[in-house]
Amino acid sequence: MNFSDVFNKAFVEGFSNTDLGLMEIVMVFGMAVLLGGYIFLVYRSVTKTTFYSRHFNISLAVQPVIVAAIILAVQSSVVISLGMVGALSIVRFRTAVKDPIDLTFLFWSISAGIICGAGLGEIAVAASLTVTVMILFLDNVKMVRMPMLLILNLSHLDAEEEILGIVSEYCKYHKVKSRNLTKDMVHMIVELRTDKGCELLKALEGKESIDSITLMEHDGEATF
Repeated sequence: MNFSDVFNKAFVEGFSNTDLGLMEIVMVFGMAVLLGGYIFLVYRSVTKTTFYSRHFNISLAVQPVIVAAIILAVQSSVVISLGMVGALSIVRFRTAVKDPIDLTFLFWSISAGIICGAGLGEIAVAASLTVTVMILFLDNVKMVRMPMLLILNLSHLDAEEEILGIVSEYCKYHKVKSRNLTKDMVHMIVELRTDKGCELLKALEGKESIDSITLMEHDGEATF
């Protein structure tokens, strides 16, 4: 037996002799369950997407437990850890993340499981509270005023100049985003920023060239 064999044997035995008591395992899973439930509640209260995915939120709550179990298994044996790397390398996730905030919660859930599995519950709790405070704070910081969309159905295209003149009196910024000309009317969308939405609608209400008016808030991406 040469030095390399002795080193490899000692390395494998050093990892395979990690004893995990029942109490330690229960505490790790208990902490993972609590953090998973906490992430579930935070995601449900913070998310503002139109279509809330309940199944995705459930997966966020379950992931810390699964990841913590993997970390415990890896700590118990280097052979299991190598097998785990091979098994996880063939897993392919094809579900598209529709909202960037979902990706943040996904990494949060995985990292909470890793930290709990490593036996660092205090760090997991502190990190979770810090992430929650940052999400709530940054979500309420308004870096730019979101624009509004004025949707108009006009009887003829010649009325556009008059309509935009009225819009400019109540808005600091406005821009025509689209014009759709049909046989009977003109469908026009104007992007604008204003604090006088009601006054603007009242000014446009009496115009005979306008068949319908819709003023709606735009909650998507904004340009500076």
